[in-house]
Amino acid sequence: MAMTLRLTPDDEQALNLLAETDGVSKQEATVRAIHEAASRRLRQDNLRTLSADARQRYADLLNRLGQ
Repeated sequence: MAMTLRLTPDDEQALNLLAETDGVSKQEATVRAIHEAASRRLRQDNLRTLSADARQRYADLLNRLGQ
């Protein structure tokens, strides 16, 4: 799917830096950044879920340790 991406001059400079650093096109740098952001978000969501589960599972123990 084709799309137009409008960037500020600062964003354009950052994208150029990413592309040059990785030795890829700006299009590839954009796709990589999208994938990395999505992956990071999923990991954060999974960590929050695991943390909430552990806090619930060990709530009594955590309360006793806090006293």
